[in-house]
Amino acid sequence: MLMWENNGFVLYYKALAEEKFIWPRIDDDVLTLSGQQINFLLDGLDISRSLKNCIQISLFDEVELESAIDALMDQAVDDETDTPPAQKKTRKRGFSANLERIRIELALSDEQKAGAERSFFTKVKEELEYIPAKLKVLEYWQEKAVFPQTDGSETLIAAERPVHPLGKCSATTSLLAQIITAKYADGLPLYRQEGILKRYGAEISRTNMANWIIRLEDVFKPLMNLVREEQNSGDYLQADETRIQVLKETGKSAQSKQWMWVIRGGPPDKPAVMFHYDPSRSGEVPVRLLDDFTGVLQADGYSGYAQVCRVNKITRIGCWDHARRKFVEASKAAAVIKTKGRPTKADVALGKIRKLYTLESKIADQTPEQKYKARQAIAIPLLDDLKAWLDKNISRLLKGGLTHKAMQYTLNQWDSLIGYCEDGNLNISNVLAENAIRPFAIGRKAWLFSDTTQGAHASATCYSLIETAKANQLEPYGYIKYLLDHIGTADTLEKLEALLPWNVPKEVFAKK
Repeated sequence: MLMWENNGFVLYYKALAEEKFIWPRIDDDVLTLSGQQINFLLDGLDISRSLKNCIQISLFDEVELESAIDALMDQAVDDETDTPPAQKKTRKRGFSANLERIRIELALSDEQKAGAERSFFTKVKEELEYIPAKLKVLEYWQEKAVFPQTDGSETLIAAERPVHPLGKCSATTSLLAQIITAKYADGLPLYRQEGILKRYGAEISRTNMANWIIRLEDVFKPLMNLVREEQNSGDYLQADETRIQVLKETGKSAQSKQWMWVIRGGPPDKPAVMFHYDPSRSGEVPVRLLDDFTGVLQADGYSGYAQVCRVNKITRIGCWDHARRKFVEASKAAAVIKTKGRPTKADVALGKIRKLYTLESKIADQTPEQKYKARQAIAIPLLDDLKAWLDKNISRLLKGGLTHKAMQYTLNQWDSLIGYCEDGNLNISNVLAENAIRPFAIGRKAWLFSDTTQGAHASATCYSLIETAKANQLEPYGYIKYLLDHIGTADTLEKLEALLPWNVPKEVFAKK
């Protein structure tokens, strides 16, 4: 029998079937596993033989707990596949090898070296130098040739002009890429960029910059359609939505809230992040965005996703981050009334949920097959224990309280919350979509709102390009500039597909 307490593992073996033990309980926070499960764990642990042969208790602290899970993961490797254990990530030290390096030699004088047998150089340190931005004006002088004709007229030909994605525009592709990256990757509003450019000697109004971004939305639209098609061809997507204020939305007041929808996923080797603006939060929006998707959709408990899941026969799984967050809020609210150090029920629930996340952190680098086995062996019993505890304790709380609401939400979403255990490719939470939407939420604090509907759609496109580039390990500025340099001449489907983030030459845009 295995009992899992708040402070770690408690293992003991019953020598006699009739022998009974009494173990102290903390809010019934005890997990009991079957004999088959305990054998699976014991076989994976490097423990003394006496533990298996006699009645003995061993308390594991947090470090030992992690070691135990490590051993279990090794045991979970399928012997037939002969899969080697995952390599632990090592933290890189020093500056990126992709940065330009200039060697500065600190040489001895001839007098100092006089009489020496030999001399040599050793690298003693590295310093990172910052080179301030610099603006310059490109003057295009077009050569023209005049040819006289036999009838006395003249024919004029001119050198070909480079294609600009916006046609007539006073900003180069590098400046456009910088404006987009600064706002949508770094959260720098246009009015601040206006001031920065003025310090460098160029007076470009925020209105001009906003108009350039809005015009580029039409330029990028064919590419975004390809990204969306590729994304919906995958079998696993994550979705989330957040508020955005648009001042000039038809039929809406300036104080009303509209919505920015985010969908992340697609084929494993072609991850995409798509932002979509819509003034509505109705279920019609995901129906339109996911019209040809039929895989697994991970989202919070919002009912707006129910319609598309029903129509497209999509398998829906839940997000433990959202469930956990509700217990965190309940725990914080109850902190002022805690007495004698006894944990609240919200604290107990968090302790149980924390075990699920501990397992996920330990198997993060494992193969999907190994993740599936680990979840079946460890996560499923933990979830069963949590479910039984919720069923038992929810009736003991007053309705309307934060802890009761958290329990009710978790129980209502239970079938979808446990869905991640059925496939090692799935995640315990919607964290990838939330990470993608975080730059938008941070930037919103600086620029506050969009003025027009066109601006909101353009912002959605720019955020999609930035976050999709990051998901494919591309440096955002380099990718955006590459698009602007080539999209004006992408007049065929093949040329347009070559601009997709998973098709561009990554050695040019690799993140530093």
